[in-house]
Amino acid sequence: MSEPRVAETLRVPDAPVAETGVYLDSSALAKLYVPEPESDALEEFLRGRRDLLISELGITEVLSAVARRRREGVLTVVQAFDIRDAVLADADSGSLRRLDMSPRVHREAERLLFQLDSVAMRTLDALHVALALLNAATHVVTFDTRMRAAALQAGLRTLDLQAPR
Repeated sequence: MSEPRVAETLRVPDAPVAETGVYLDSSALAKLYVPEPESDALEEFLRGRRDLLISELGITEVLSAVARRRREGVLTVVQAFDIRDAVLADADSGSLRRLDMSPRVHREAERLLFQLDSVAMRTLDALHVALALLNAATHVVTFDTRMRAAALQAGLRTLDLQAPR
């Protein structure tokens, strides 16, 4: 696990400040720390951007997945704690705008759950979409099909960074 931390990858001197906000859900955030087929494309897209949004919810979901992989024996204890430390250090670095949950986010998620009838929106998807909407995100990066559908239905644009099949 000698890969550079996300904060090191994202900090590019004199990178232009974009006019958009790009929200990374937990499926995207996880790929920055646990290599998967889409990880390289995602890292390339994110390099130099200063308009990236992540949430406390996403951080917790990623760390839950890391802990699960440790329990399953996919990651060693050392690898899991190294990933945890990197996620938290990157979240604290200022390279990513970190969004908090609040009652307002919950009310927006609840509104979405009742309003968007054409998508079987899950609770966590509704919370991620609400966070993106309330924080002026224009795009969502997700690798989850249902989350993508929920974001599109709510009026957000999504970025397709799927690995070629």
